[in-house]
Amino acid sequence: MSSMEIDFKQYQLRCQLRGHEDDVRGICVCGSEGIATSSRDRTIRFWSLDSSDKRKYVSSKILLGHSSFVGPLAWISPDEEFPEGGIVSGGMDTMVFVWDLRTGEKVQSLKGHQLQVTGVVLDGGDIVSSSVDCTLKRWRKGQPVESWEAHNSAIQAVIKLPSGELVSGSTDTTLKLWRGKTCLHTFTGHTDTVRGLAVMHGLGILSASHDGSIMLWAQSGEVLMVMVGHTSIVYSVDSHVSGLIVSGSEDHFAKIWKDGVCIQSLEHPGCVWDAKFLENGDIATACSDGIIRIWTVDQGKVADPVELEAYASELSEYKLSRKSVGGLKLVDLPGLEALQIPGTSDGQTKIVREGDNGVAYSWNMREQKWDKIGEVVDGPDDSMNRPVFDGVQYDYVFDVDIGDGEPIRKLPYNRSDNPYDTADKWLLKENLPLSYRQQIVEFILQNTGQKDFNIDPTFRDPYTGANAYVPGQPSYTSGISAKPTFKHIPKRGMLVFDAAQFDGILKKISEFNSTLLADLGKKDLSLTEPEISRLGAIVKILKDTSHYHSSTFADVDIALLLKMLKSWPLAMIFPVIDILRMTVLHPDGATVLLRHVEVNDVVMEMITKVTTEPAVPANLLTSIRAVTNFFKNSTYYGWLQKHRSDILDAFSSCLASPNKNLQLAYSTLILNYSVLLIERKDEEGQSHVLSAALEIAEQENLEVDSRFRALVAIGSLMHEELKQVWFLQDKRRVETLDRSSV
Repeated sequence: MSSMEIDFKQYQLRCQLRGHEDDVRGICVCGSEGIATSSRDRTIRFWSLDSSDKRKYVSSKILLGHSSFVGPLAWISPDEEFPEGGIVSGGMDTMVFVWDLRTGEKVQSLKGHQLQVTGVVLDGGDIVSSSVDCTLKRWRKGQPVESWEAHNSAIQAVIKLPSGELVSGSTDTTLKLWRGKTCLHTFTGHTDTVRGLAVMHGLGILSASHDGSIMLWAQSGEVLMVMVGHTSIVYSVDSHVSGLIVSGSEDHFAKIWKDGVCIQSLEHPGCVWDAKFLENGDIATACSDGIIRIWTVDQGKVADPVELEAYASELSEYKLSRKSVGGLKLVDLPGLEALQIPGTSDGQTKIVREGDNGVAYSWNMREQKWDKIGEVVDGPDDSMNRPVFDGVQYDYVFDVDIGDGEPIRKLPYNRSDNPYDTADKWLLKENLPLSYRQQIVEFILQNTGQKDFNIDPTFRDPYTGANAYVPGQPSYTSGISAKPTFKHIPKRGMLVFDAAQFDGILKKISEFNSTLLADLGKKDLSLTEPEISRLGAIVKILKDTSHYHSSTFADVDIALLLKMLKSWPLAMIFPVIDILRMTVLHPDGATVLLRHVEVNDVVMEMITKVTTEPAVPANLLTSIRAVTNFFKNSTYYGWLQKHRSDILDAFSSCLASPNKNLQLAYSTLILNYSVLLIERKDEEGQSHVLSAALEIAEQENLEVDSRFRALVAIGSLMHEELKQVWFLQDKRRVETLDRSSV
């Protein structure tokens, strides 16, 4: 039998463990007791076998205490101190906690690391932890007893060998073997960060690396085997007494290996952060979609056909959403209906989706039609050596450190992209101030070698509708007019805040709901399970923007949001307002909400409530953005005009706020009002808005984005006055001609 002809039963899905609200980062197998998992949602969950269905697990404990995402875990077997066992956890918050599973409470808080804790392991009665601060620390009975700088770069993992030594893996690409604080050997062979470590029963040490490989080492430092098959970072590795090895990777696969050969790949709808063998040989995987999956070779434990089919469908949809053509996500491309909109300049290119393909069209200005260019395909070398982010290949994926203890953020970029457009969209996605725009653009240009970048003069700023500013270049105009034309004025169309972190919104609502449940005096305000499900359904509709033309809301959906706005404590309503902000951008959602507003003006009630001092900043920001989004739908124009004075007065305090996002939202509100009131020929309203815009423009210390929008509002209002002057001048000329002809 050759090495490829291995007698092996295929792993199949056994069950899915749902409960975490963000990426699942770590798995700890707790003997036969169950499984512990850690997550970016700051929690640890303990899962026990479901007594009613032995194929499945249920969440029996939730451990709360970390202030940032939780990573490594270790199991304390039951003893006198921990009758039901215990858990050791390490987090981004630099803390190591010890938990008693019987009570679900913290019994020790180990403080000493300066940066993220990346590994925890039991050594007799001691705990040894590793950290990005380059140190290993030994803790005994809650107190630090040893600490040493083990590597010159961040330590990513630590394990204990059966023989008693410790092994650490580091960003410096090495492994080190320790007896006490003495380094016995340094293992070199990887070409990038060593991310995960495991003991290979009876053979040696396994290491997983950012270089995409898994290595098996003898304790002497000799490389016994190299396993290559993943196409991206390998985060974790584990082994079973049967000789099987499992690894988890950024490439969305958990791979199973035997004798150095990959014998099965388990595909996931996201990054696989961790993979562990259970004692019986089943495999648990932790995925970035927040779900833990158990895989088995036991046919009696395989999930039922309905669940298997549902998972296959989920994978198919996920892969379709990540499919790209010419560096563009297929799912993000508009359909053929986009060709009904005329182009703005001769030769303008537009790519639309036709079936499973992207097809390029060019605007023919003379014939006023779109000419088909052809199908967009990736070049032969496009997929080679290009980094992947969210399942899509890019020319570059930069690590951006914004400081303040925040995690490193990924910035994807293609050389064909406009860096200003990329910067704007990325800042909005990451919820960062647009004032960082120039810094991000310069960062992109510097790191891509595009020193002589030329801005396309047809580029339209997605936030102002204006062209990119090119120093020393004339303003770009199309067409000729007898009257003067200007680059930014008069402003046409409304600006909205249409980006939302829906998962974060739902997570925050869930946190607040748990708080209400725990408070006997406010328990009746909490959401029921059906209401939580309905809230999830609302968000699902809002996420699916491609079906806004056909999806609908029920009256009870909007009624639920309004009920929460009215009844929940003031400090807890900002995530609800944020859902409302996005709902008004949905055609049917806006219509259903309007019916409620016409009966009982809950929106004005909300504005009054959130702007009454002392105001909660988060309430102010979400509510002013929500009101700004009302301008998207013309059915609200009458309501906005009617309440103009009350709305502007209520939010006027935002100008004095040090919060840059609040300042920008207020300026956007003013700009939208200027467009509306010019259209409605409301002179009194125009005067009010002009006064407010001038007040913004006079603020010297205001962010440039906020002042710019105020100036566009002023220019648009003044342009309206000029139009009146031109009209009167033309009228006098006509009257003069009429008199001279008599």
